[in-house]
Amino acid sequence: MSSEVQAPRGLRERKKMKTMAAIQKHAMRLFREKGYQATTVEQIAEAAEVSPSTFFRYFPTKEDVVVRDNYDPLLIEAFEEQPPELSPFQAVRNAMHAGLRDIPGDELETLRERNKLILTVPELRAAMMVNISETMVLLAKLAAKRVGRSEDDLAVQTFAGAFVGAVFAVMNIHAMKPEAEFLDVLDEALSLLERGLPL
Repeated sequence: MSSEVQAPRGLRERKKMKTMAAIQKHAMRLFREKGYQATTVEQIAEAAEVSPSTFFRYFPTKEDVVVRDNYDPLLIEAFEEQPPELSPFQAVRNAMHAGLRDIPGDELETLRERNKLILTVPELRAAMMVNISETMVLLAKLAAKRVGRSEDDLAVQTFAGAFVGAVFAVMNIHAMKPEAEFLDVLDEALSLLERGLPL
């Protein structure tokens, strides 16, 4: 997730999402073939048939091509459409299901591959921590708005941190266990969190 609270609108946004996905697809192929360190932005841009400046419009750094995705606007829109009687936890959970259940299997495998790369490349782990911080800010904004509290309220911040932490744990398990289905592991993790994380 990013900190941009914007829902996708119209042809222009869909075209941007398609271009972003194409750049990431070519980047992941090159990382498999050459290795992350040996692959340059120029090589990725050439493979995706875009200019380096276009690459940087979508991804400010090479790390971002791995750690960023184009699902955030869909998740934000789904969250804001949840019935007002749902708790923030239920609303986020339902929104994640709505946003992720229609992702094709090949995209989920690309997600698994990206997560594996994040776990093994130090620069990507560092970039992922920035991404996680942005996600916490976004989630706190959405939750605070829903319950009528301040974004810096301790309960709101704790909620955002706990939710993002659970999703990060799911990403790790999904990356390391080929048999793990992302949505199944996500459901299990969020159920644990909802029950107070019994150990």
